[in-house]
This record gives sequence, C-alpha cells and structure tokens, in this order.
Amino acid sequence: MKKQMLSAALVALLAVPALAQNLAVVNGKPVPSSRVNALKQQVEASGRPVTPEVLAQIKEELIAREIFMQEAKKQGLDASDEYKTQIELARQTILIRQLFADFQKKNPVTDANIKAEYDKFVAANGGKEYRARHILVEKEDEAKALIADIKKGAKFEDLAKKASKDPGSGANGGDLDWAAAGSYVPEFSGAMVKLEKGQMTDTPVKSQFGFHIIRVDDVREAQLPKLEEVKPQIAQQLQQQKLSTYQESLRSKAKIQ
Repeated sequence: MKKQMLSAALVALLAVPALAQNLAVVNGKPVPSSRVNALKQQVEASGRPVTPEVLAQIKEELIAREIFMQEAKKQGLDASDEYKTQIELARQTILIRQLFADFQKKNPVTDANIKAEYDKFVAANGGKEYRARHILVEKEDEAKALIADIKKGAKFEDLAKKASKDPGSGANGGDLDWAAAGSYVPEFSGAMVKLEKGQMTDTPVKSQFGFHIIRVDDVREAQLPKLEEVKPQIAQQLQQQKLSTYQESLRSKAKIQ
C-alpha cells in the first residue's frame, strides 16, 4: 500500500512540468503556453498593457483557436490549395519580418548618428527667417504702377488683396508668414534678403511666376526644434533609411531571370 502511494505521488510530480508547459488540453491535444507568451508580446508591442483581464482574454482566444482549427482540419480544409497558398504567404511575411528585425537589432541607430543628422538639418535650415509680403502681377508696368501708388500712401495690404494674382497670400494682404530665404525661388529670395525690416523693393522683381513687389515686415533667427524634441522622429527616419539600403543591397545581388 505504501509502495502504491509513493508511485502515485511520483507520477503526479512528474506530470507537473508537462502541465506547466501547456495552457490547456483540447480534445486530447495540448495548447502550448508558449503561444500565450507570443500573443502577450504582440499586445505589448502595440502599446497596450497586459492586465490580468487581457491575459485571461488571450488564454480564451488561444483555446477558441484550437477548437476552431481542429474543426477545420476535421473538414479537410487544411488540404485545400487556397489554404496552402495562404500558409506560404504567411510564412514568408513572418520570416521576412524576422529578417528585418534581426538586421535592425544588429545595426542600431546610435546617438551619434542622430546628432549628425540633426546638425545637417540645422545647417540646412538655420540662419534667418523672414516675415515677408508680396504682390504678384503679370506685367512689369502694372508692378511699377503699384509701387508708385504705395509710395504715395496706398496700403500695401489693400493693393495685395485687390491686385495680387497669388490667391493664397493675396487674400491675406500678401502675407507669406515666416520662412527661410531658401523657401523661395532664387530671384525672390535674392531681392528679399537685401531688404531691412520694413523696407520694400523699389523695382519689380521678375521670376517664373511674374513680377513681385516684396516687403519685409520682420526678420528673426530661425526657430528650430531642439534635438530632444525631434530625436524619436530622426531615429525612425534613420532606421528606415538603413533598412531601405539593406533591402536595395539584397535586391541588387539577386539573380532575377
């Protein structure tokens, strides 16, 4: 009797690890606990916390999936060509995603990379910003007449609303808001940067759009975001660039017939 009790206890003890490895056993088929961990990681990756309630939902979902999958197999749906094609596409998607995740893990974007990219951004966008207005017309004579009217006392803003063929700024009295000189065509920016605050061009400025009368209302140093404010966006951009370069390198090496 004592021997039988010991044997039963030993069997129960050996069974504990096996039960711990499985979430449940459905119709005699075990549902591995590893599937719980996989779904938990997906939920966490989406930014949602895995609360006890969410964990319970995950477990119920996995048990339901096993039940439905068994029924699908019983009906022979896993033998269909459509199923096999979908499985192959899913296999490719998962494996490719793993390839790219592994590449990014082995080729991380460093703080030095981010700082260098930010410095390039500052160099390209730094300097002065101009709050300018303009009136755009088709003919030089028309522009000269408007300049004469302004010098006689006509309001620049009023004339812009009436005469400018730039509908965006014209409706706002010619206001172009704050912008760096590089935002404009060379002829426009070249004339604008020569003006002091409050000055207007004495002669029309010709560009591909027509003839401009330009007035600078204010000048300031460029208002650029701090590194910490744009660090996540820069990191994401650089990660995507690295990944795109890697993808292109693989394609260039492939023999496609």
